[in-house]
Amino acid sequence: MTEAYTLEFFDAPQSFLDQAGEVLAAEPVLGSVIASVSERTAREIADGIDSWADVDAPFERWWVVVRDGAGTPVSAAMRTAPFRPYPSFSMPMPEAAARLLATAVHERGEHLGGANGALPGAEVLARTTAELGGGELVTDKATRLWECTTAVVPPAPEGRLRLATEDDAELVLAWFTSFHEEADEQAGREPDPGSGEHNTLDSVLVRIREGVEWLWELPDGTVAHLTGSGLPSFGVGRIGPVFTPREHRGRGIASYVVGELTRRGLEAGHRMCLFTDIANPTSNKIYAGLGYEPVVDMAEHLVTDPAKP
Repeated sequence: MTEAYTLEFFDAPQSFLDQAGEVLAAEPVLGSVIASVSERTAREIADGIDSWADVDAPFERWWVVVRDGAGTPVSAAMRTAPFRPYPSFSMPMPEAAARLLATAVHERGEHLGGANGALPGAEVLARTTAELGGGELVTDKATRLWECTTAVVPPAPEGRLRLATEDDAELVLAWFTSFHEEADEQAGREPDPGSGEHNTLDSVLVRIREGVEWLWELPDGTVAHLTGSGLPSFGVGRIGPVFTPREHRGRGIASYVVGELTRRGLEAGHRMCLFTDIANPTSNKIYAGLGYEPVVDMAEHLVTDPAKP
């Protein structure tokens, strides 16, 4: 007998967090993306900022809690990405619940153009969406979530680690863009400037003011590297993005910075995680050498809209 699941949708992050706290706290590494995005959005709204108003998406963003037959939260998902095709992101989810979510979104009149998150639930969500709407399912990128419990920090290269300042904002924004484009190249994909997380100067300034963007400065003052280390959510800090311009690679900067920021997070009592592109063997090898171990494989799926040519 298939267990019955129920869905509870939310249009505000704080009310979602109030109800999803149990499942996010029980699996804080698996829920780190949903928790951190939701908490940041809640902080912005509390400060009178609502960046969603500028997104111009054909639907209102949402969060959802999945409950089992006893009413206990067992999973969560959100559709808050401010870029096309506005993909959802989901924690590990029973296949029956994923099919239920796809049906509910379809009945809301939304075309879910992408479904990212833990397998197999995210794939089931995307496949069911395609079946309901007549679209085609495409697996765009395979990713892996890693956690580190003991950091192995390599020797420091020449230079110093410092927090980014507001004066660095334009450089940080440019490197965010370069990170996504070059990640595609390194994984053997055609670079897509429209892929990945979309940022603006305002969003970068928010991150800088939060103290989560770190730079490596060479002895002559040249800035040679960027690593993000997000504010902990439910006790979990997440590393990323990690970017070194081509001319500064091969010096061990990225390995040291990621290892050192991971060590600091662990010493502060946080669990530390990061994502890699499975198609990029270099980054997977580097992070494994720093003490990271695989937690779960994820994927990014696209679902074509048959109503659009």
